[in-house]
Formats: sequence, C-alpha cells, structure tokens
Amino acid sequence: MVIECRKTQNLQEVALAPACSCSGAGPFHVHKDDGAWTIPKGEAAPGEDLLTRAQIEFEEEVGFRPESSHGWIELGSIIQKGGKTVHAWAFEGDLPESFECRSNLFEMEWPPRSAKYQKFPEVDQACFFSEEVARRKLKPAQVPLLDRLRAAIKG
Repeated sequence: MVIECRKTQNLQEVALAPACSCSGAGPFHVHKDDGAWTIPKGEAAPGEDLLTRAQIEFEEEVGFRPESSHGWIELGSIIQKGGKTVHAWAFEGDLPESFECRSNLFEMEWPPRSAKYQKFPEVDQACFFSEEVARRKLKPAQVPLLDRLRAAIKG
C-alpha cells in the first residue's frame, strides 16, 4: 500500500486510488465517494518483502512506476474494519503530465446471479487531493496514515 505525496506551492497533496482491489469491488463503488477511497494495496505472499509488494501493487493498480525506489517513508500499519492488516509507505513525486490511470482488470459475475462475466479495472481513477479533502475521501481506518505522513514530513 502506497501513498504518493507531492508539494505544490507549500500545499501538501496526496494521491489516492478509489476503493477497488482484489475483493472485486468494481461496480459496487460506482456511486461512492466520501469515505470510500483507499490507497493502492494488495496481498503479500508469506515471507514476501512488504515494501516490494507495495511498489508492485502501486504500479499494477495505478499504471505508474516511480522513478526512484529510494526515499520511501514507512507509515506503519493499520487494521481495517474487516480485520485486514494493511502496511503503508509514502513517496514524494509528481505524476507525469500525460498520466492516465491504467489498472489491472479483474473478472466477476455481473449483474449478480446472471451467469455473465465482465471485466472491471481494479482502480478506475487516481487523484491528488489536499490533505483536508483526502481525510474526507479516505476510508476511516486509513486516515491515521495521513497523520503519520504529516508527522514524517514535519519531522
């Protein structure tokens, strides 16, 4: 799980990806906004390096590989509402002007019980938000990660 941060005219902004991932969220999140966004995340294999997995997930879900793998800020972990532990890192950088969110696809039965399968992107958009807006958009369990990011940047 990764938060990308950038500075613009002394305003700290964070990039978040909407709540869609391996759980097959796709069409279930179409009309959700505040409290429904998440930072990119995935599941690590036993013994897998967590930062490496976070970097891979960020690229797969957002379609962008950071230029440098140095300077990552460890934000620790949180436990989400469903009990899943999420480990997070941040890095500072800017997305290229030509950036378009390109995510891996997953397949699920849609509409439910129709026996028809459709493909959906794991993430359909990635946005930079001010810290204030990010606090409103993020799933409540992930908001402490913004506090940790703020503390790490000020520290």
